[in-house]
Amino acid sequence: MDRGRSTRAAIAGLCLTMAMPSLATSIANAALPTLSRAFAVPFHAAQWIVLSYLLAVTTLSVAAGRLGDSVGRRPLLLAGIVLFTAASLLSTIAPSYGWLIVLRAAQGVGAATMMALTVAAVGDILPKEKMGQAMGMLGAMSATGTALGPALGGVLVMLFGWPAIFLVNVPLGIAAFLCIRRGLPAGPRVAQPARNALDGAGLFLLFLALAAYALAMTVGPVASLLPVAVVAGLLFLLVEAKAASPLVPLALFGNRALRGGLIASALVSTIMMTSLVVGPFYLTQGLGLDPLTVGIALSAGPVVAAICGAPAGRLADRVGSARTVRTGLTGMAAASLLLSLLPLRLGVAGYILPVVLLTSSYALFQAACNGAIMAEAADAQRGLVSGLLNLSRNLGLISGASVMGAVFAWAAGAADVMAAPAGQIAFGMRTGFAVGCALAMVALALSPRSPASGS
Repeated sequence: MDRGRSTRAAIAGLCLTMAMPSLATSIANAALPTLSRAFAVPFHAAQWIVLSYLLAVTTLSVAAGRLGDSVGRRPLLLAGIVLFTAASLLSTIAPSYGWLIVLRAAQGVGAATMMALTVAAVGDILPKEKMGQAMGMLGAMSATGTALGPALGGVLVMLFGWPAIFLVNVPLGIAAFLCIRRGLPAGPRVAQPARNALDGAGLFLLFLALAAYALAMTVGPVASLLPVAVVAGLLFLLVEAKAASPLVPLALFGNRALRGGLIASALVSTIMMTSLVVGPFYLTQGLGLDPLTVGIALSAGPVVAAICGAPAGRLADRVGSARTVRTGLTGMAAASLLLSLLPLRLGVAGYILPVVLLTSSYALFQAACNGAIMAEAADAQRGLVSGLLNLSRNLGLISGASVMGAVFAWAAGAADVMAAPAGQIAFGMRTGFAVGCALAMVALALSPRSPASGS
């Protein structure tokens, strides 16, 4: 295979490996009521079908990236695809609810590997000056997977039953494996010192800290878990400072661009989660829309993100990452402000138009920020840096679901949001997006004013 064809095959495979984890999240969300009935478990228990997957992705993305740097990104990426695909296939014949939870966790391990190493592998096939375009394209594929999930899941469940939502990953996984195996080069040889055994103590403490935090945020404000997360996090920093071959070299955070990018990524992911948490309640109870109209309105964001991803990346490469990051964050702040004002006056149009601005601005930010960070990452640390980017995004989404949901419920002034009148729902949305605007302004203050990436 010539160089051009192998590059195209690798890009096609990487696009699939970025889309599949997002599809696996949103398609399972759409099928939760069906799965709850199929396995005869209450809805709160069925949520673990999603939570087990998300916990694995969140807790293992950094370790997957670091391990890829040590043993080679291509073989570990291929192994992750195999695990994800095999777990998807076995999920279709899961004999019990417990087995399905285990298989979803295994699928999440594969997804963590795929997401971390896909972004890192781009640098093995494309030059730095095209990194923004590549990040925009991968962002568009992730958004496409998210957008397709609910509709595709509904159709598959209706026609073939719940196993089809897992079976759909199998042909996609096989195609991704073949494309990457044929097109992705082996990458640079890793220096021998970097191939030391993985930092086991650091890995355990990071896993414990992230798992405790994620559980506290998703299952509920479990008082005993947040202190565990804090203590484990502090111990992780102490261990990493003294480790001969640390899981995460703390010197990385001396780079201002990386440090600011990780914080900004978490903040903007929190803002994006606001639309997912608050939007359905506002559209349903605040505006009284029927389920079909609500679904169409909620799909506007992912569709716009999918369309804007690649153009946003090209713009970042053309005008520079720093300017594009600031433009994206400014747009997100403006959109959040509009979302706190317009829907009260313009109804559903006042919701959809700012959401279009919000998601297109997010596409600008993500392509430029990720592209700039990955372009500057050393070859031997690209997997680790990619894992940190994925971690910051996931932590933002998890925190946003809990914190912004709490802000919304508090502002709505009702213990049961489902019973709150339309006026209180509208005020809760207004308050939530006002907080989102403030978070965007904080991210904007942290963003670089020049392309310089040093400390």
